[in-house]
Amino acid sequence: MLGFLVRLLPFWIREPLVILVGTVFGVRILFMALVDGEGWVPAVIGAVFLLGAALRVRVVVHALRARRRPAPATEAELVPVTPAPVTPAPVTPAVRRPVEKKPNAFAQASFAIGLFAVIGGALWIEGKLPEDGTAATGASRPAACRLDEDEELPSAYRSTPGAVTGADLCRALNGTELPELLGTPAERSVYASGTDNTAPLTDRKVAQPEARVEFETYTVELSATYNKLTVAQYAKLTTYGDGRDARKLTVLGRPALLTSDHMMKIQFDLGSGEGASGPVEQGPLARTLTVAFDGKDRGGSYDLTVWSESGLLPDDSALVDIAEAVLPRITRGARGQD
Repeated sequence: MLGFLVRLLPFWIREPLVILVGTVFGVRILFMALVDGEGWVPAVIGAVFLLGAALRVRVVVHALRARRRPAPATEAELVPVTPAPVTPAPVTPAVRRPVEKKPNAFAQASFAIGLFAVIGGALWIEGKLPEDGTAATGASRPAACRLDEDEELPSAYRSTPGAVTGADLCRALNGTELPELLGTPAERSVYASGTDNTAPLTDRKVAQPEARVEFETYTVELSATYNKLTVAQYAKLTTYGDGRDARKLTVLGRPALLTSDHMMKIQFDLGSGEGASGPVEQGPLARTLTVAFDGKDRGGSYDLTVWSESGLLPDDSALVDIAEAVLPRITRGARGQD
């Protein structure tokens, strides 16, 4: 209906109006796509608007040139005029100018239909693509692991045979099946990192790499401690504390122990004035699954910890499933072999 009303307007009103609207919309949509990061589909639409405005400008320019040229000579004007017989003079025949071609209405209509088809196809393709840009299987793409590649690997790793690094743990933990194992299949990891730490109070002599993967609901942390403490010894230590939630089990044929403890919460004031520094507070409750490196429990273990800011925890079976999926994938990377 709008297009029909626009066609009723005179040519010299309709065409400038179309050029103005197309230019404004095209520039605005391109600005949204390139500056605001709205995606490639708005960029295509903006380019189409500008292209349409440029074509209308070309039509107007041709119309202006046609108006400035004199009208083609008529048949009567082409007849040579015979002067008086007294002084005959040669008469130069008039030259017929080529008739200016008018824009082809069929070609314009075909071009408009093609533009609408391109826009519709682009919108349809974008609707079929998953939000995270992965294949149509629906599997979420995990966040890339952030690593401290420039930092020198502590000597504890080089002196410990078979020690893995934070990058190795992050690569094993940050898998696409992790949200489903946690019971939140619709989520995707928003942060992942791996660090090459050492165990506290060991004078940096005990390697303790860590990896962390964060979701909107849960945070999962995997660490490996290369000390002489066995899982059996650690189970005995829990009996001296609040070991009511401790539970012994076997994972992948190795001794394992489930324990609960609260995370630590520390607040710092960095000069912004929005917060104040304070003492260490008790954070949310976390559930940890400790699994020995081998079935003989000769010392050292993996710790798989899960917690959430809301205090909710997945079932213990979820931790076991994660350990059974992640631990066999832990392998030493190129940096761990240096």
